[in-house]
Amino acid sequence: MSSRRIKLHGFNNLTKALSFNIYDLCYATREDQRQQYIAYIDEAYNAERLTQILTDVSNIIGANVLNVARQDYEPQGASVTMLIAEEPVTSTDDISSAAPGPLPETVVAHLDKSHITVHTYPESHPHDGICTFRADIDVATCGVISPLKALNYLIHSFESDIVTVDYRVRGFTRDVRGRKHYIDHKINSIQNFFSRDTKNAYDMIDVNVYQENLFHTKMRLKDFDLDNYLFGIQADQIERRERQRIERRLKQEIQELFYGRNL
Repeated sequence: MSSRRIKLHGFNNLTKALSFNIYDLCYATREDQRQQYIAYIDEAYNAERLTQILTDVSNIIGANVLNVARQDYEPQGASVTMLIAEEPVTSTDDISSAAPGPLPETVVAHLDKSHITVHTYPESHPHDGICTFRADIDVATCGVISPLKALNYLIHSFESDIVTVDYRVRGFTRDVRGRKHYIDHKINSIQNFFSRDTKNAYDMIDVNVYQENLFHTKMRLKDFDLDNYLFGIQADQIERRERQRIERRLKQEIQELFYGRNL
């Protein structure tokens, strides 16, 4: 999908914005296990770990980290702010090639005229064993660098059961003849930029508005293994009827998060 590069008049003013919602689900049979899960996930994705993830993202998309500020919160969650600047890009088909990028509480990173944010939301159901970890991630870049290169790395950096991804190209840039360009690369689906193993692991649905340069993909893990969703206990330690109830409850939660409505 390579294409001839556009000769621009000055800086590339297009903003490429990539947004994620990533969900990890867990079922804890007791209140103490629910609290342990929240503590575990809060430690696993604390400000230090998220800073490293965002530093890797900056390297992947071709940006330099200029400054970092981070904060963990009570009872849970974290924030990180990172200032970054664009590196020189030498490849002639950085975005148009559509080659998948590498695999792998709140983070905010600012690029030169751009930003990266990640917010985490660990929570548990007040009357049931369902626990949910949500990470909201936004990567917006100006210039030649593209957030699409970080897709696969971000999905594999978190325990992602359900993912919703939005990509939008905003604004315009001018070529040397003064003509406005509202997008500078070919894309008909975010799925073009997923690695093969990501595509094989998830069911995906697209909702795209091409004339507005808006692209939306919803993803749900294909395989369901109850042991992967239990915290502090194995499936064979649970009585059969209770095991079936938990499995139905988890599958319902997955459906609700995937479609964005209560069933």
